[in-house]
Amino acid sequence: MMPLIEAKKDTLHRALNDFLQLTKFRLAISVVISSLAGYLLASEQIEWDIISFLFLGGYAMVGASNAFNQWMERDLDALMLRTQSRPLPSKRMRESTALAIAGGLTLIGILFLDFVNFRTAFFGALSIFIYVCIYTPLKRKTPLAVFVGAFPGAIPFMLGWVAATNKFGIEPGVLFMIQFLWQFPHFWAIGWVLDEDYKKAGFKLLPSGETDSATAFQIVFYSLWVVVVSLVPAFHYTGKLRLSSTAALAIALLGSVMLYFAMTLMKKKSKKAAQNLIGVSIVYITALQLIYVIDKYMTCL
Repeated sequence: MMPLIEAKKDTLHRALNDFLQLTKFRLAISVVISSLAGYLLASEQIEWDIISFLFLGGYAMVGASNAFNQWMERDLDALMLRTQSRPLPSKRMRESTALAIAGGLTLIGILFLDFVNFRTAFFGALSIFIYVCIYTPLKRKTPLAVFVGAFPGAIPFMLGWVAATNKFGIEPGVLFMIQFLWQFPHFWAIGWVLDEDYKKAGFKLLPSGETDSATAFQIVFYSLWVVVVSLVPAFHYTGKLRLSSTAALAIALLGSVMLYFAMTLMKKKSKKAAQNLIGVSIVYITALQLIYVIDKYMTCL
């Protein structure tokens, strides 16, 4: 009896692990946290039922996008070292199962986000459509795929604001632009590190197609604009989205660090420099969202 129970536990554990890999659990959670940050920035009174629907619906939508993506690229994933162990290329999961999971999560995500409000569900559904139907096919055709992919990637931060207010205005627009611009240096740095692996699958993600000065310059260029746009709320022209001088200084210091690592990449043009920029960019966007939220509630005291 005990061996049978242990076998069932092992099967369940492997199935759960495959589900988490298919939906890219860590990425999905980071995206959901971004949405929650946007919600906290906009909300005048925290409603836990809205937060719950936003969390669950957000995870389902991101998970669905990732599952559709892996289903569509299952043969290409088998060509790349970093993706060969995923559930589909390793044959641990049936293609029909992955497709069913993707479809189910889409329906669950839209339903939960619609409990929040229609606009939240609409933007959530739009992000899946752009990611799956436009970005994914473009990855093998043109570097402009990164530009297209930046749209669904930028939606979560603003989605939280829309969830709290049921409105789209200048405030969620600025949040969208911050995360939209941030993705270029972040994903181009990833593309730099994984350039050889991506080329095995025919992915064209770097702006110049190579790990060269042209790509490095654009990474620095967009890093600068991320910092500039992140500081716009400090001038109080962005409606209810505002930054104190102290918070603006903290973000400016963070931005100077990110710019330093971007310029280091332009100087050295090495994988190590690109890896460092990936880490710094993650710290930057996470710290920025935290500073925005803390600053709002400190100002309200």
